[in-house]
Parts: sequence; structure tokens; C-alpha cells
Amino acid sequence: MANHKSTKKRIRSNKTKNEGNKYLHKTVRNAIKSVIQETSTDSKKDIPNIISMIDKLEKRNVIHKNKAGRLKSKLMKKSS
Repeated sequence: MANHKSTKKRIRSNKTKNEGNKYLHKTVRNAIKSVIQETSTDSKKDIPNIISMIDKLEKRNVIHKNKAGRLKSKLMKKSS
């Protein structure tokens, strides 16, 4: 267990950030899954928003840049 005050605070802040990142990552995964499963034109309108969310996750280092590229490629194939 941590002994320093700053270390305890760092543990708390890391936990909060981790929960937020998990929530955002799960949201993106659900959005991608919904676009891939649906064939309607409404889901194609959401693709730019989803790509933007993927870029934000990549920028925050929640997902790797190659994974982000792979996900965006998969979405673009589905849109055409």
C-alpha cells in the first residue's frame, strides 16, 4: 500500500481516469458494432462521428494507433 500522500492521490486519480477511459472505449465499440450490423442509411450518417471518437481515443492513448486505423478502415469499407 502507498505511504505517501501524493501516491495515494495518484492512485485515486488513476482509478477515475481508468473508469472514464473504459466507458469511452465501450461506447465506441458499441457504436461500431451497431453500424456494422445495420444496413440502413441512418447508420452511415454516424460514421464521421464514430471516426472522430476513435481519433480521440487514439490521442488519449486508450487504443493503439494501428488499432484505430484498423477500426476506421473497417468502418469505411462498410460505408461504401
